[in-house]
Amino acid sequence: MSLQITSDGSHTVISDRYNVPYHSIHGAIQETKHVFITNGFLRCKKDILKILEIGLGTGLNALATLDSNSILQKEISYTALEAYPLEQVFVDGLNYNSFFNSTLMHAFDTIHHCHWNKNISLSESFSFKKILKKLQEFESDELFDLVYFDAFAPNAQPEMWSTAIFQKMYGLMDSGGILVTYCAKGQVKRDLRSVGFQVESPPGPPGKREMTRAIKEH
Repeated sequence: MSLQITSDGSHTVISDRYNVPYHSIHGAIQETKHVFITNGFLRCKKDILKILEIGLGTGLNALATLDSNSILQKEISYTALEAYPLEQVFVDGLNYNSFFNSTLMHAFDTIHHCHWNKNISLSESFSFKKILKKLQEFESDELFDLVYFDAFAPNAQPEMWSTAIFQKMYGLMDSGGILVTYCAKGQVKRDLRSVGFQVESPPGPPGKREMTRAIKEH
């Protein structure tokens, strides 16, 4: 593992397991805000949201969602899956304190230090739970309104981009739910459509022409 500065000045981590970065080298924070906040979180109309993140990683997506919700004040229940937690030494080296205020960074520390499989409060309107489990092993009685699908790229982690995985995601989502991912591969979009999603291709973040947004209509 190693830290790397991306083009917007924010850190990403290079995975030694997959030999790829956790975020876009064209800007980690730019990518997170564009893909998951602008094209996911801000598209949700409900005032009460259940969010599922596939791949907690550095915690940047959760941090950016908490930041955005400081204005919107939706009631959020955020569940993050992570099979391979980031070592604390790399969490401590991340420079996100240069981009987010001290209150948010306190919450960021809590995200990484809290117990697994236990609901905690990051703010009055934001509950958070991280689960040490692979998606393939995850089951839930509740349905999610928004999914941040942030697995490593298909060439690095192909098992996470199968039709079976997308069928599972479809089953975990409520009617009208939105799934967003940075990946824009044609096969991924075809597989999402094959399990019932309506698929859209918004412009991508810096360095990518497109991204993917999938909607469960019924």
